[in-house]
Formats: sequence, C-alpha cells, structure tokens
Amino acid sequence: MSILETLGRLGQTSGFYMLAFNWRQLVMIVIACVLLYLGLVKKFEPLLLVGIAFGMLLTNLPGSEMYHPELWDAYIAGNLRLTDIIHDGGLLDILYIGVKSGLYPSLIFMGVGAMTDFGPLLANPKSLLLGAAAQLGIFAAFLMAIGIFGFAPNVAASIGIIGGADGPTAIWLTSKLAPDYLAPIAIAAYSYMALIPLIQPPVMKLLTTEEERKIKMEQLRPVSKKQKILFPIVVTIFVCLLLPSVAPLLGCLMLGNLFKESGLTDRLSDTAQNALMNIVTIFLSTSVGATAVADRFLSPRTLFIIVLGLIAFEFATVGGLLLGKLMCKLSGGKINPLIGSAGVSAVPMAARVSQTVGAKANPSNFLLMHAMGPNVAGVIGSAVAAGFLLAVFGG
Repeated sequence: MSILETLGRLGQTSGFYMLAFNWRQLVMIVIACVLLYLGLVKKFEPLLLVGIAFGMLLTNLPGSEMYHPELWDAYIAGNLRLTDIIHDGGLLDILYIGVKSGLYPSLIFMGVGAMTDFGPLLANPKSLLLGAAAQLGIFAAFLMAIGIFGFAPNVAASIGIIGGADGPTAIWLTSKLAPDYLAPIAIAAYSYMALIPLIQPPVMKLLTTEEERKIKMEQLRPVSKKQKILFPIVVTIFVCLLLPSVAPLLGCLMLGNLFKESGLTDRLSDTAQNALMNIVTIFLSTSVGATAVADRFLSPRTLFIIVLGLIAFEFATVGGLLLGKLMCKLSGGKINPLIGSAGVSAVPMAARVSQTVGAKANPSNFLLMHAMGPNVAGVIGSAVAAGFLLAVFGG
C-alpha cells in the first residue's frame, strides 16, 4: 500500500471526515462546549454540569464508540443481557450501568443524607407540609406535559420530577421511565437548580406582601440527639412500607443521615460526604451526558422539556408560598410565608434565597434555619413523589 493510499485511508477514518457528513454531531459538540462554558465560567452547578457536558462531548465525537444507544434499546426490549453490553459496549456504556440500575443516584443520596441536618424539620414538624406543598410543581408539569405537549405518561412523569429540584431523583426516575430523555431532563434539572436565586425571588415578591416578608419567627426549639437518631429509622420503615419503590433513594438518604447523627460512624459519614460522593458524581455526570446522542437530543421535544422544567420550578415555588401564606394566617402572623418557597429540595440554596429575600424586607430577619425545615422536607417529598410516579407508571 502506497503512502498516499495510507494517508487517504487514515483521512477517511478520522473524526474530521465523519463530522463533515453529520452536522448534528457538530451541533452537539458546540452545545457541549456551551454547557462547559456555563459550568466553568458562569459556575452553573459545575460539579455536575462539567461532567455532563464532557460526557456529551465524548459521545458525539465521531468514531469514538464510547456509548451505543442501540445496545440499550435492545436491552430494554429484552433482546440483550447486561453481560452482552459489558462485552460489546464502550467505556460510557459500562459506566451507564450504574445509572440504569439506580446505583449512582442512590449513593449520591447517601452522601446528601450524611450532609443533611433534619433538626429544623424535627423542631418544626409543620415544615413537612410546606415541603409537600412544593411538590405541586411536579404534578403541574406532569399534567401540562400530557395535556398540552402530548408526551406519554411515563415521559411526562420524568419531566414533572424536574419540579422537585432534585437532580439525583430526576436522574433515578428518568433512567427507569424514559431513558431516551435522560440528558435533557438532567440538564434542565441542574441548570434550573443553579438559577434558583434568579427564578424564585420574583415569584416570592409577587405572592407575598411587604408586611408578610418582614415577619420575624421565634427561635426553633432544641432537638435531642435521640430524636435525630430515631428519625431516619422511623421514616425509612414507614415510607418504604408505604411506597416500596422509593426504598433505594430514601433508604440511602436516611442511612447517610444515620451515619452522621449516631456519632459512632464518623469515618463512614466522612467517606459518604466526600470520597464516595465525589467518585460517584464523576461517573454519574459523564454517563448521563453520554446519553445526549445527536439524533435523539436534537429534537423539538428537548425544547419543550426545558420550558416545562421552568414551569415546574415556578409552580413548586408557588405551591410552597401559598401554603406558607395560609399557615401565616392560621398562626396569627407568626410564620413568614417566605419559608414555603424553600420547600423545593435544592438544599441549601432555596433556604438561602428565603433568607436573602426576608433580610431585604427586614435586615434583622433570620429565616435560614426556619427555611431549612421545608428545604429538607422537600428532599423527602421529591423522593416520595418519584417513588409514587414509578409505582404508577413503571409497570
């Protein structure tokens, strides 16, 4: 073979040559670079978005053969076994097994549990109602996805969970109900979580009066160590018996919290919070990004998902605020309704937004710990909502 023939063959097998015949992959590479810019420069959820964007970049490089959606289609249809994917798949196919099985989101929840203090929720159990009210966004987006945009119920359920403002929960549910839509739903969920300081304040000011925002709340009662230890055990038993499908997420969340609160497993708590969570985040983000293959991601439905995700976040904020206003009236003005907006489970960002808006109305206002109650309740609420949707539409 001559040198010219060798060079010609190398040219025809290069990614540059293949890219010339597939403009969609070129567009996806540009989108991946834009998302990298948002994560690295604008700091939009960089711990997740950088990995998702780079996974998207890798899967759309022609000839890389790192992720094969057709193998997963055959697996879902029952025509392939997992061992076949391990044998024939690429690196990102193997990493994606942890997403498909629900392993990565569950381990992320273990780390979240190890970092979460349920004390504010235990000090004010009524906060649980505000966390539940904020799940309005999930069901509002679900109904709109079906009634207006014509999505199938399983896909609509996956889109709706964006309103829970909980990325791992969105990934967990979508990987089981609508894996083809995993990338746009994950990107929407994490992008809007990063934008909570911009999304929530206009709605908070629209639905509350200046006087309501000025309300100062009494200091929370102290919570005993015994209560903090019993809480994850009792919640796991009750909720997982009520909704067995939510056991992987909620069980890991509460196990991580038990590591933290027991005082006897500090090493395990530290591992769950740091080393384990960091490793799993790398695998989770890159494998989720890998599902953003050009022929599936570049669709009008991706745009619809982005729009519905924003609607879900807004309705979640509205649901928490409206119940907060009701509780304010029923308590004789002792509850600041702003803490209701923290019912979305973006911990602790949503609670900080409640604190910021309240402090602008009254500089002596300190709502952060009060808002953390609904905030951590939202974590439980979104997991329970996901379990319910999986039980209904996962059959």
